[in-house]
Amino acid sequence: MPFRRSSGVLLHPTSFPSRYGIGDLGLEAYKFIDFLEKSYQQYWQVLPLGPTGYGNSPYMSYSAIAGNHLLISPDKLLDEGLLTESDFANLPDFDTHKVDFDKVAPTKIQLLKKACENFKTKASSIQQKEFAGFCETKAYWLDDYALFMALKDSQDSASWHTWEPELAKREPEALEQVQRQLTEEIFYYKFIQYEFFRQWSDLKSYANMRGIDIIGDIPIYVAHDSADVWANPDIFCLDEETGEVALMAGVPPDYFSATGQLWGNPVYNWEKLQQQDFKWWVQRFEAMLDYVDVIRIDHFRGFEAFWAVPQGEETAINGEWVTAPGEELFDTIRQKLGKLPVLAEDLGIITPEVEALRDKYEFPGMKVLQFAFGSDPGNPFLPFNYARNFVVYTGTHDNDTTVGWFNTANDYEKQNLSLYLGCIDPQGIHWDLIRLALSSIANQAIIPLQDILGLGNEARMNFPSVAEGNWEWRYHSAGLSDELSDRLKVLTKLYGRAPQGKHD
Repeated sequence: MPFRRSSGVLLHPTSFPSRYGIGDLGLEAYKFIDFLEKSYQQYWQVLPLGPTGYGNSPYMSYSAIAGNHLLISPDKLLDEGLLTESDFANLPDFDTHKVDFDKVAPTKIQLLKKACENFKTKASSIQQKEFAGFCETKAYWLDDYALFMALKDSQDSASWHTWEPELAKREPEALEQVQRQLTEEIFYYKFIQYEFFRQWSDLKSYANMRGIDIIGDIPIYVAHDSADVWANPDIFCLDEETGEVALMAGVPPDYFSATGQLWGNPVYNWEKLQQQDFKWWVQRFEAMLDYVDVIRIDHFRGFEAFWAVPQGEETAINGEWVTAPGEELFDTIRQKLGKLPVLAEDLGIITPEVEALRDKYEFPGMKVLQFAFGSDPGNPFLPFNYARNFVVYTGTHDNDTTVGWFNTANDYEKQNLSLYLGCIDPQGIHWDLIRLALSSIANQAIIPLQDILGLGNEARMNFPSVAEGNWEWRYHSAGLSDELSDRLKVLTKLYGRAPQGKHD
């Protein structure tokens, strides 16, 4: 569906300032919403919000629906009476510029377990009813997730396909036995999901009341070592004997990598999904709409055809394209859930068939300005080649920051950009591209906060195909200055992207 002319900011919650080594859903999140409102922005885009494993990638989560417990604000737990000031007495000295996940996780988990124990003894009758209601309404995914995580802990975090066969294959008697044995652990995982969704819902309501809609990212694939694959092995391409991935997801060689990207996620058994009337996908989209206003589908082209790489390959080179039933899927979702607010990440190798699928449902595609200046005037990322039903970015979480990109761009790109702009903003190339995005014909413009702050490649969020050292960047609260807000507001008004009633 086409969206109103508007703009917003891309920022993952882990990047918020906080005293706990990682951004959370506390005060700084609310301050960021205030900054967006004051700057006349109408969207906040986040990366996937699920609990992460090795590599800390939000695109490799233990669940397609669960929230990341590391985002829970201990300060809000303190306000609830579930923690006391003494619980914070021995906090480590955390890096304020980056997330040290290995240091953060044990500290946060210790606080969350303390809060869980206090909840059991101190929760009011209303809180107990809310918790019971949450567990009941979310049972279709929460029961499997809580059991999966409790089992992982009991198995020294080993991947589910290496567990005892009766657990890996979910034999009913074995599951009943471990549910009795792990009652306390299962309760803990349900509790932290309850707290995550409560805090997230409060923050989302605050944003919505201030005219800010949240764009949430839904990765097309889920991690092999996840509750989703363990609980629904029949809808994924797995080795029936070992449970390992039989066909791996990825993309062929492209702009980012000469050997392609081998993600390692299992691709879907679309035939089985069709037989089930796409029930798993319908539930996933429905769940996403519980806590975001707009869904950005990552790797949208995979719904038309996907790159499948056989088990045992070490790069993505030897894969093949396999057709997917995207049209049937989106028809089913529309029939069951109505016309959804969806953005399509249509970067990479895009065919006329992918464009036709995107356009049939009026999903806006993506344009990235950093891709615009390396070729000729036919480049589809140049603003004069846009149509209205697109969302334009200066860069994405997979790109360098605009300052970092410009500093390493080749002479041809720099010359093209200079000729295109006519002159360079003395205050920085980042404002040139922000102005270019906001002035474009695209209905929506989304700017990473790193570009608004004018930061270099030290603030880059992710390097595709690099397993470690990503998703770590954080900003300082003082960076969101009134001066910065005013400049963004002026440009937003100038190019007709301000909220209704604020164009004067």
